[in-house]
Amino acid sequence: MAAENPVESLQDEATCPICLEYFTEPVTLGCGHNFCRACITQCWEGSDIAVYCPQCRETVQQRNLRLNRQLANMVEIAKRLSLQAKKGSGVEKVCEKHQEPLKLFCEEDQTPICLVCDRSRAHRAHAVVPIEDVPQEYKEKIQAHLKTLREEREKLLGLKKQTQTERQKILLEFQQLRQFLEEQERLLLAQLEKLDKEIVKTQNDNVTKLSEEISRLSELISEMEGKCQKPASEFLCEKGKFQQPVAISPELEKRLSDFSQKTVALMETLRKFKANVTLDPNMAHPQCILSKNQKSLDLPDNPERFDTYRCVLGCEGFTTGRHYWEVEVGDGEFWAVGVARESVSRKGGISRNPEGGIWALERWVDQYQALTSPETPLTLSQIPSRIRVYLDCEQGQVKFFDAGNEAPIFNFPPSSFTGERMRPWFQVVGSPFRVCS
Repeated sequence: MAAENPVESLQDEATCPICLEYFTEPVTLGCGHNFCRACITQCWEGSDIAVYCPQCRETVQQRNLRLNRQLANMVEIAKRLSLQAKKGSGVEKVCEKHQEPLKLFCEEDQTPICLVCDRSRAHRAHAVVPIEDVPQEYKEKIQAHLKTLREEREKLLGLKKQTQTERQKILLEFQQLRQFLEEQERLLLAQLEKLDKEIVKTQNDNVTKLSEEISRLSELISEMEGKCQKPASEFLCEKGKFQQPVAISPELEKRLSDFSQKTVALMETLRKFKANVTLDPNMAHPQCILSKNQKSLDLPDNPERFDTYRCVLGCEGFTTGRHYWEVEVGDGEFWAVGVARESVSRKGGISRNPEGGIWALERWVDQYQALTSPETPLTLSQIPSRIRVYLDCEQGQVKFFDAGNEAPIFNFPPSSFTGERMRPWFQVVGSPFRVCS
């Protein structure tokens, strides 16, 4: 059938009857029919004798293929005319290869194609649908996928809400637990403070009671020894006046037992606050050197911070809570141990007192003193070889005990440590010491 317009007729004439696409390097057979060189060559492959024209079936005597230059030029003209026609008709999307409208959609390759592509070998066996049907089909697929995505989103939102609820629940439980622990802490500290006062009072009362008992028993012993020196006649005459020694009162024994139990309870409570203290080599005086485990301080050379006093700070710093550590000073005659602010001066002369940021005890030969301003001499019942340093950051308290017999040595007046890190502080002049594990 004749084409509807000259452009379409020209396109038909420029189409290879084998590949149904525009001629590529067109050649002419003896019968006058034209084919792409590659198409006719492939068509004749495997035939060693006679070959035929694929269109008219006429035998071709010779395989000489002559290039039809006029037809090749006509093909280029047809391509340009087709492109101009499509642009003039307002069609925007055309096949890049054939310059035909993209009216079909190849479902296998998922791409728009033209009618020429549909008849070509590349898409001949593929399922194709009119391109106007594709949007509706894909719209339905998209709607179904969108429904699935929305359901997944709702599940995730529900999971997120559940997670947030659980998170708030956990935070609330931890807040309540923290409040409970803080209340228990305050209660324990109050009981500890009360117990401390009771122990001191009981200790003083017991000492007085024991002194009275010892004095009374000493008088009784002296009296009995004096009577034993008298003649037998006088001793026998006074036998009716003999008095049995009065036993130590049950009340005093009970007070001593209660005192011992309270002391044990206090020590068990204090052990909860024990801190593992190590010495900071970056803060040591140039003439001080630390042991490998940073627990002991000796006296050769390790150059760093303190440049006048032979001092060193602990690596650990405390801003909250209660802590204590013990220092073995042995029989050293020159030492000082305590607590210092992290900002304490380390260059030149320093003030070794609370005004200078240091709360400490010192031994100088046989003299013990608290480094207050001015220093407070201490009278000790026995020489401590191990000092316990107790720090309460919230209450601003620094206390010292004899770790050997748990006896209190000195309590500094409360201070404010708010916003400042407190670190263990040590000074040694002629004797090494060791921080106990």
